[in-house]
Amino acid sequence: MMRINGKNLAVEIHGDGEAMIMIHGLGGSSNAWMPQCSVLSRTHKIIRPDLEGSGRSPAKGKISIASFMKDVFSIMDKLEIKSAHFLGHSLGTVICAHMAAKSPSRVKSLALLGPVAEPPQPARQAIRDRAALARKEGMVPIADVLVQVSTSAETKASKPAVAALVREIVMRQDAEGYARTCEALAAAKAADFSKIKCPTLLITGDEDGVAPPAAAKAMAKAIKKSELLLLSGCGHWTPIEKPTEVNDALLNFYYG
Repeated sequence: MMRINGKNLAVEIHGDGEAMIMIHGLGGSSNAWMPQCSVLSRTHKIIRPDLEGSGRSPAKGKISIASFMKDVFSIMDKLEIKSAHFLGHSLGTVICAHMAAKSPSRVKSLALLGPVAEPPQPARQAIRDRAALARKEGMVPIADVLVQVSTSAETKASKPAVAALVREIVMRQDAEGYARTCEALAAAKAADFSKIKCPTLLITGDEDGVAPPAAAKAMAKAIKKSELLLLSGCGHWTPIEKPTEVNDALLNFYYG
């Protein structure tokens, strides 16, 4: 555990070299990045925090995109990291984009998986409704629904272990922490993509209903130095549904 801004955050660090910070999504934890950490930690220093309210990091107060950014910048300061490569998944892509727009000197590159600019207006109330459901009934019903709607048909049919991992990660979240994170995402606004100057890779799945290909393509057009990769047979849990394809893309992005 690391003491950051008056709260305890779980932060895992592996490897040595240039820093890479991996930021998980809503309902996720640092463990969602294990397939990428296992490869990239051979050449980089990988920092994987559990955001406040997620995984092993308890929710202490009101959570927002701004508070997430402040915590990640503070982790960098504590570890004496001036700049880093950033990888984000889902909600993590919102955080990463805002950090790159606000402090471009601290962000060397962006890899955005299941990229989200901001929730579309109809989704905002649905996310708030999910927060209410978490407080009322806990995480099991949410986990069961998300396995069905946020993973691809291929994952459900031929990768039951991945579906099981998604259910386990979501089901084990603290309900109140998850609810506050939902509310933070529901209130999120898009970053100013014109201020993002670093090389950026966007990866999404052809069955990703949260970050559909058309939305990811629009985001890629708004970010100057960007490229987009579309993965077949992949839903929204990009890092674990298509780990080999994601790892190959990341290796080409960083070393190609």
